[in-house]
Amino acid sequence: MSPSLVLGGRYRVAELLGRGGTADVHRGLDLRSGHWVALKILHRHLAQDPLVVARFRREARVAAGLGHPSIAAFLDTGYDEVPDDSGNAVRVPFIVMEHVAGWSLRDLLRMGGLSPGKAIQYQVGVLAALEFTHRAGVVHRDIKPANVMIAAEGAVKLVDFGIARGSGDPAATMTHARAFLGTPVYLSPEQARGEIADARSDLYSAGCLLFELLTGRPPFLGDDPVSIAYQHVHEEPPRASAHHRDLTPAVDAVLARALAKAREDRFQSARAFTDALRSAARSLVHHDAGARAGALDHHVPMALATGTHVGRAALCG
Repeated sequence: MSPSLVLGGRYRVAELLGRGGTADVHRGLDLRSGHWVALKILHRHLAQDPLVVARFRREARVAAGLGHPSIAAFLDTGYDEVPDDSGNAVRVPFIVMEHVAGWSLRDLLRMGGLSPGKAIQYQVGVLAALEFTHRAGVVHRDIKPANVMIAAEGAVKLVDFGIARGSGDPAATMTHARAFLGTPVYLSPEQARGEIADARSDLYSAGCLLFELLTGRPPFLGDDPVSIAYQHVHEEPPRASAHHRDLTPAVDAVLARALAKAREDRFQSARAFTDALRSAARSLVHHDAGARAGALDHHVPMALATGTHVGRAALCG
């Protein structure tokens, strides 16, 4: 994408932040406000596929309806004529989001992991976002470290609603046979079976996220997506305390419930998950006290409301 390109007569395209299967994310300059934004631009070769375009437009509609401090803010959407490799103009849709100057949880894990206190603090922010989205009737369906941004001041921002659906939507499972929507490492058992995803499916994925934040590895690993999906359906996860000496049976109990195979055995709301996690956090003794205080606060830290910039590859779909 040319750095001289201006989308919609307003957004100047800057450097590439990340590339996904359906879209690229660039940093962009809003020429009206002078603020940096994140521009999610559908790949040109997909712009004439009506199903892909419909999904992209649905993502914009979902994002536009979700205003919360722990969710990257939707700003605008539109179309523009973009030249392809042959010089022909292609009408390409784009989404404009808040640009978060920071790192994804995937980045932080690759840098060497987190203390239990920081892991819990960030998880509380993710659960705050999910509590809001679920009350709005939206299931994210792709909770994973790459889709959680941490701004420089510590704000948690959930991003990428590219495969989000309304609760109970019969299409909220797989695109076609053996093609999983969502990332297999964080997939709920019901999604692996091709069943309809609901809020408790997101909470299972959030349980996988918490396990990885605390231990440095997901609960299930395998050589291919099918083997990982099989484990989600049939095998019990390991105890997190077996992978980190500072974790306690209380934390193991929270994860065991979050990762229950049957939806009815899991936490039934993000609020219930949060409350149980705060209680379990009190049993931790070897972690940063300041991070624990943030996790135990009954509100998302005020820093969550001040993030101004979505970066890296988090918005790519």
